[in-house]
Amino acid sequence: MHSLKKVLFLVLAAIATPVMAADAERGPVIQAYGPVYSVPQGSFNLDPDQDYKVIMDIGKGPEDPAAVDRGIESVARFLNMHARNGISSDKLEFALVLHGSAARAVLTDAAYKERFGTPNSNKPLLEELGQAGVAVYLCGQTAAYRGFEAEQLLPQVTMAVSAMTVHVRLQQEGYRPILF
Repeated sequence: MHSLKKVLFLVLAAIATPVMAADAERGPVIQAYGPVYSVPQGSFNLDPDQDYKVIMDIGKGPEDPAAVDRGIESVARFLNMHARNGISSDKLEFALVLHGSAARAVLTDAAYKERFGTPNSNKPLLEELGQAGVAVYLCGQTAAYRGFEAEQLLPQVTMAVSAMTVHVRLQQEGYRPILF
Protein backbone atom coordinates (compact mmCIF):
# COMPACT_ATOMS: atom_id res chain seq x y z
CA MET A 1 0.00 0.00 0.00
CA HIS A 2 2.87 2.32 0.80
CA SER A 3 4.26 2.05 -2.75
CA LEU A 4 0.81 2.76 -4.24
CA LYS A 5 0.64 6.03 -2.26
CA LYS A 6 4.12 6.89 -3.47
CA VAL A 7 3.18 6.25 -7.12
CA LEU A 8 -0.05 8.23 -6.72
CA PHE A 9 1.90 11.10 -5.15
CA LEU A 10 4.43 11.11 -8.00
CA VAL A 11 1.65 11.08 -10.63
CA LEU A 12 -0.18 13.97 -8.95
CA ALA A 13 3.07 15.91 -8.55
CA ALA A 14 3.85 15.46 -12.25
CA ILE A 15 0.39 16.68 -13.22
CA ALA A 16 0.57 19.69 -10.93
CA THR A 17 4.08 20.70 -12.04
CA PRO A 18 3.84 23.54 -14.57
CA VAL A 19 5.24 22.88 -17.99
CA MET A 20 8.47 24.77 -18.59
CA ALA A 21 7.90 27.78 -20.80
CA ALA A 22 9.33 27.70 -24.30
CA ASP A 23 12.39 29.78 -25.01
CA ALA A 24 11.85 33.27 -26.32
CA GLU A 25 13.14 33.99 -29.81
CA ARG A 26 14.35 37.20 -31.41
CA GLY A 27 13.73 38.48 -34.93
CA PRO A 28 12.79 38.48 -37.69
CA VAL A 29 12.42 42.29 -37.81
CA ILE A 30 14.69 43.33 -34.94
CA GLN A 31 17.42 40.72 -34.64
CA ALA A 32 19.20 41.60 -31.40
CA TYR A 33 16.21 42.72 -29.29
CA GLY A 34 12.56 42.06 -28.64
CA PRO A 35 12.36 38.41 -27.58
CA VAL A 36 8.91 36.87 -28.07
CA TYR A 37 7.21 33.56 -27.40
CA SER A 38 5.21 31.41 -29.76
CA VAL A 39 1.45 31.31 -29.27
CA PRO A 40 -1.04 28.73 -30.54
CA GLN A 41 -1.99 28.92 -34.22
CA GLY A 42 -5.21 30.92 -34.64
CA SER A 43 -4.66 33.18 -31.60
CA PHE A 44 -6.39 36.57 -31.81
CA ASN A 45 -4.18 38.79 -33.94
CA LEU A 46 -4.08 41.84 -36.16
CA ASP A 47 -5.85 41.51 -39.51
CA PRO A 48 -3.08 40.80 -42.06
CA ASP A 49 -5.03 42.69 -44.76
CA GLN A 50 -5.17 45.97 -42.81
CA ASP A 51 -2.58 48.73 -42.48
CA TYR A 52 -1.77 49.88 -38.95
CA LYS A 53 -0.32 53.09 -37.57
CA VAL A 54 0.85 52.64 -33.99
CA ILE A 55 2.28 55.06 -31.46
CA MET A 56 3.95 54.12 -28.19
CA ASP A 57 4.78 56.59 -25.44
CA ILE A 58 7.58 55.98 -22.95
CA GLY A 59 8.24 58.45 -20.17
CA LYS A 60 10.17 56.44 -17.60
CA GLY A 61 13.58 54.94 -18.21
CA PRO A 62 15.34 52.28 -16.16
CA GLU A 63 16.99 53.32 -12.91
CA ASP A 64 20.27 51.74 -13.98
CA PRO A 65 21.75 53.95 -16.72
CA ALA A 66 23.63 50.93 -18.14
CA ALA A 67 20.39 48.97 -18.68
CA VAL A 68 18.45 48.71 -21.94
CA ASP A 69 15.07 50.44 -21.65
CA ARG A 70 12.49 47.63 -21.61
CA GLY A 71 9.81 50.05 -22.75
CA ILE A 72 11.74 50.81 -25.91
CA GLU A 73 12.43 47.11 -26.35
CA SER A 74 8.64 46.59 -26.33
CA VAL A 75 8.58 48.22 -29.77
CA ALA A 76 10.97 45.52 -31.00
CA ARG A 77 8.77 42.88 -29.36
CA PHE A 78 5.67 44.26 -31.08
CA LEU A 79 7.34 44.19 -34.49
CA ASN A 80 8.88 40.74 -33.99
CA MET A 81 5.78 39.04 -32.59
CA HIS A 82 3.52 40.28 -35.35
CA ALA A 83 6.01 39.40 -38.08
CA ARG A 84 6.22 35.89 -36.58
CA ASN A 85 2.45 35.69 -36.70
CA GLY A 86 1.82 36.61 -40.31
CA ILE A 87 1.69 40.42 -40.26
CA SER A 88 3.94 41.88 -42.94
CA SER A 89 6.24 44.68 -41.74
CA ASP A 90 4.94 46.91 -44.53
CA LYS A 91 1.51 46.80 -42.82
CA LEU A 92 2.90 48.45 -39.67
CA GLU A 93 3.90 52.10 -39.33
CA PHE A 94 5.33 52.69 -35.87
CA ALA A 95 6.18 55.85 -33.92
CA LEU A 96 7.96 55.99 -30.57
CA VAL A 97 7.65 59.06 -28.35
CA LEU A 98 10.19 59.55 -25.57
CA HIS A 99 10.05 62.00 -22.70
CA GLY A 100 10.90 62.15 -19.01
CA SER A 101 13.72 59.90 -17.86
CA ALA A 102 13.25 57.67 -20.94
CA ALA A 103 14.54 60.56 -23.09
CA ARG A 104 18.14 59.87 -22.12
CA ALA A 105 18.06 56.84 -24.45
CA VAL A 106 18.41 59.13 -27.49
CA LEU A 107 21.78 60.57 -26.46
CA THR A 108 24.95 59.76 -28.40
CA ASP A 109 27.48 57.56 -26.64
CA ALA A 110 29.69 60.56 -25.90
CA ALA A 111 26.88 62.62 -24.37
CA TYR A 112 25.53 59.62 -22.47
CA LYS A 113 28.96 58.68 -21.09
CA GLU A 114 29.59 62.26 -20.03
CA ARG A 115 26.33 62.33 -18.05
CA PHE A 116 26.08 58.75 -16.79
CA GLY A 117 29.60 57.32 -16.96
CA THR A 118 28.71 54.52 -19.36
CA PRO A 119 27.99 54.18 -23.09
CA ASN A 120 24.35 54.34 -24.18
CA SER A 121 23.14 50.73 -24.15
CA ASN A 122 19.97 51.81 -26.00
CA LYS A 123 21.86 53.10 -29.05
CA PRO A 124 22.05 49.73 -30.90
CA LEU A 125 18.36 49.08 -30.19
CA LEU A 126 17.34 52.52 -31.48
CA GLU A 127 19.55 52.02 -34.56
CA GLU A 128 17.81 48.72 -35.36
CA LEU A 129 14.40 50.28 -34.79
CA GLY A 130 15.33 53.16 -37.11
CA GLN A 131 16.47 50.70 -39.79
CA ALA A 132 13.09 48.97 -39.44
CA GLY A 133 11.32 52.26 -40.15
CA VAL A 134 10.31 53.21 -36.61
CA ALA A 135 10.04 56.99 -36.22
CA VAL A 136 11.57 58.17 -32.93
CA TYR A 137 10.39 61.47 -31.47
CA LEU A 138 11.91 63.29 -28.51
CA CYS A 139 9.87 65.69 -26.41
CA GLY A 140 11.51 69.09 -26.89
CA GLN A 141 10.34 70.22 -23.46
CA THR A 142 12.12 67.29 -21.83
CA ALA A 143 15.22 67.93 -23.94
CA ALA A 144 15.34 71.59 -22.90
CA TYR A 145 14.65 70.79 -19.23
CA ARG A 146 17.43 68.17 -19.18
CA GLY A 147 19.87 70.28 -21.21
CA PHE A 148 20.06 67.96 -24.23
CA GLU A 149 21.50 69.77 -27.24
CA ALA A 150 20.54 68.80 -30.80
CA GLU A 151 24.09 67.65 -31.60
CA GLN A 152 23.95 65.25 -28.63
CA LEU A 153 21.07 63.27 -30.13
CA LEU A 154 21.25 60.09 -32.18
CA PRO A 155 20.71 60.82 -35.89
CA GLN A 156 17.42 58.90 -36.18
CA VAL A 157 15.73 61.09 -33.56
CA THR A 158 13.29 63.86 -34.46
CA MET A 159 12.90 66.70 -31.98
CA ALA A 160 9.26 67.69 -31.37
CA VAL A 161 7.79 70.73 -29.67
CA SER A 162 6.52 68.33 -27.00
CA ALA A 163 5.46 64.71 -26.51
CA MET A 164 1.87 65.94 -26.33
CA THR A 165 2.30 67.61 -29.72
CA VAL A 166 3.43 64.34 -31.29
CA HIS A 167 0.44 62.50 -29.85
CA VAL A 168 -2.11 65.04 -31.05
CA ARG A 169 -0.67 65.27 -34.55
CA LEU A 170 -0.07 61.56 -35.11
CA GLN A 171 -3.47 60.59 -33.72
CA GLN A 172 -4.98 63.14 -36.10
CA GLU A 173 -3.06 61.31 -38.86
CA GLY A 174 -4.63 57.98 -37.85
CA TYR A 175 -2.10 56.55 -35.40
CA ARG A 176 -3.50 54.45 -32.55
CA PRO A 177 -1.78 54.63 -29.16
CA ILE A 178 -0.76 51.52 -27.27
CA LEU A 179 -1.86 52.20 -23.71
CA PHE A 180 -0.28 50.22 -20.89
